[in-house]
Amino acid sequence: MCCFSCQGDRMWHFAISVFLIELYGRNLLLTAIFGLVVAGSVLLLGALIGDWVDRNPRNKVAHASLFIQNISVTVCSIVLMLVFSYKKWIEQIWDGWLTVVCYTVVIILADVANLASTALTIAIQRDWIVVITGYNRGHLAGMNATMRRIDQVTNILAPLAVGQVMTLASNVVGCGFILGWNLVSLIVEFIFLSRVYRIVPALSVKPPATEEQNYLEKKRERKSSQGKEKSFGDGFALEHPLSCLRERTSMLPPCLRRLRGLLSTCREGWRAYYRQPVFLAGLGLAFLYTTVLGFDCITTGYAYTQGISGSLLSLLMGVSAVAGLLGTVLFTKLRKAYGLVNTGMISSCLHLACLLLCVCSVFAPGSPMDLSMLTQGNGSDVGGMAGGGHQRHGYTLQGGNNQPLLPDRSSIHWTNNTVLFENAPAGSVPESYMSITLLFLGVITARIGLWSFDLTVTQLLQETICESERGVVNGVQSSMNYLMDLLHFLMVISAPQPQHFGILVIVSVLFITAGHTMYFLYARKAKRKQRLNT
Repeated sequence: MCCFSCQGDRMWHFAISVFLIELYGRNLLLTAIFGLVVAGSVLLLGALIGDWVDRNPRNKVAHASLFIQNISVTVCSIVLMLVFSYKKWIEQIWDGWLTVVCYTVVIILADVANLASTALTIAIQRDWIVVITGYNRGHLAGMNATMRRIDQVTNILAPLAVGQVMTLASNVVGCGFILGWNLVSLIVEFIFLSRVYRIVPALSVKPPATEEQNYLEKKRERKSSQGKEKSFGDGFALEHPLSCLRERTSMLPPCLRRLRGLLSTCREGWRAYYRQPVFLAGLGLAFLYTTVLGFDCITTGYAYTQGISGSLLSLLMGVSAVAGLLGTVLFTKLRKAYGLVNTGMISSCLHLACLLLCVCSVFAPGSPMDLSMLTQGNGSDVGGMAGGGHQRHGYTLQGGNNQPLLPDRSSIHWTNNTVLFENAPAGSVPESYMSITLLFLGVITARIGLWSFDLTVTQLLQETICESERGVVNGVQSSMNYLMDLLHFLMVISAPQPQHFGILVIVSVLFITAGHTMYFLYARKAKRKQRLNT
């Protein structure tokens, strides 16, 4: 079931951004809007999604999330097939406004699918897996590592599969391939979810409301009881300020009362996240998302300005995936030998040590960093690769600001919900490959410690958060991750040229250091509490 789900998610995430670029004349605007909508929606609705997971039966949540996700992708694929097939005809209707409507529908459906995927991830990987393993920490660690390995493998295979279909056939066939996969996947996953739910009776049991209520429900009841006590103590309930406030609230239209309730749920969800003992560890993990030191579109674009070919970069991405798999193996070994909290500390040190190579690459021979570029206006080209008089190793792009880099579907790379086309004009090479070599050596080796640390914090969240709050806290954690991921794109927008990349590397390492420092503070508090208890 996990293989089907991960494969479908990865294929869709890769394909949707490629489709948006193809629809908008190979321009990155629609992809950027889609990324902003996705990140913003999870940031705003993460707590509400988690609260919905907490308040409903596990079977209902999993099946509803799975159904919404796959149906949204299916309908979106159908809309895309129609748009690709009749694009010229659609552009002539309503002076082109029908095209805008189609783009809007595609982005909304894709966003709904992502929100449903977030709910399914919280339900299965943060809740079901804990119950299935019988709250056994050793089994939980092994299950987490296995699921992460599946995710790493599908992260490579899924884009290759759908990319080959789109390259050898067409975008319409690619949409049809994803549509068929999701329909088959929906049936298979429904069957497996139902079987797992029947095999593990504990999944059908949630803490009764009278014994262990949801945090948000307890908060609401506490406020309500406080209001009643003050109101009755006054003797004139209708004249009491709280009574008047409740009367004014009840006079609001139903939609405004509903909105007020949703905002209250979001606020209390963030408070529930903040009061968790593992809060600092979760926040530290979120800080690791503010980085350009990964195989995303930013690093890919920079690599091409430094003379790295597409074939070599694809090979490096494969090696990086292998390093991630080694990180999952390291996690299980370290947790068994030193415990979970110590595993996070060791992984943090390993991650930071490897990233020092990236810092060294900023000052190594061949580095294009030129601080004088900060005093000049930033170029508006994608990736900031428009060169000026101070450009040392960046390649100058030909064409307008909206011209894609290497307009060829087979050369599109997908990571972190963003697509970047490639361009490395022949005959241009950097003065030295020392800088780019150190950079990728650091990025690849750092993934061993990164994935081990990620698994550590994931299991801490699973073990530490009580069952009635598991959904809402993990929903807020997803919101934090998306928020910090948005920050790293804002960093790139503020310093987009290759000469600025060294600054982005240093800032990224500072954010990562801050994240690991938060984890060390959590580890110190956890160990102190453990000593006091013993």
